[in-house]
Amino acid sequence: MQHLPEAIPLFPLPNAVLFPGVPLPLHIFEPRYREMVRDVERGEDKLIGVVLLGGEWRKDYYGRPEIYPVGCAGKVVSVESLADGRYNILLHGTREFEIADERGGHSYRAATVRWRPSDTVGVAPLLRTRIHALTQRYLDEREPGLVARVLADASLSDELLINFLCYALDFSAIEKQALLEASVLADRGARLCDVVQFALEARRRGGESDKWVH
Repeated sequence: MQHLPEAIPLFPLPNAVLFPGVPLPLHIFEPRYREMVRDVERGEDKLIGVVLLGGEWRKDYYGRPEIYPVGCAGKVVSVESLADGRYNILLHGTREFEIADERGGHSYRAATVRWRPSDTVGVAPLLRTRIHALTQRYLDEREPGLVARVLADASLSDELLINFLCYALDFSAIEKQALLEASVLADRGARLCDVVQFALEARRRGGESDKWVH
């Protein structure tokens, strides 16, 4: 089991929400986040806390704009250094956290965090069946690609199935943040069903629903 430190660097993003078990490729170009990558590479934990920007974040983007208090840490599994000092990195989602307080000392943001307990209970078979049925309806007459292969893999754990769908389905960042904030996996699965059901109802009414996945 990976050691989870008391404090981690924060990487606020406007439109990406990370979930445990899923990958997130990122292009790092701002000087403060280049410093973050260099510091993380030198450290032992290799963790970056991905958090969603909130409120009127554009007004203070280069300062300390509002962020949501619940995020997900990702372990840096690969770093590509580019000639001009930028980086391409790949994170692998590890664990959800809540921000306790922010720390100074760097050009980038960092925080002391409270880690969410690992949920190994899984979900009831009936909920997993409902998730499958609703997602299949959502993918109807589309080109599902990877998501369809994931749905067809009965060996996939409940955690990875639910977290991957929360990450991959083309819902808004705010909707995904609400999914991330679920305290246990069963609650996240139930919220996922609600989001998919709402999208299906919007499609049926002819509303803005014809989105698709990555």
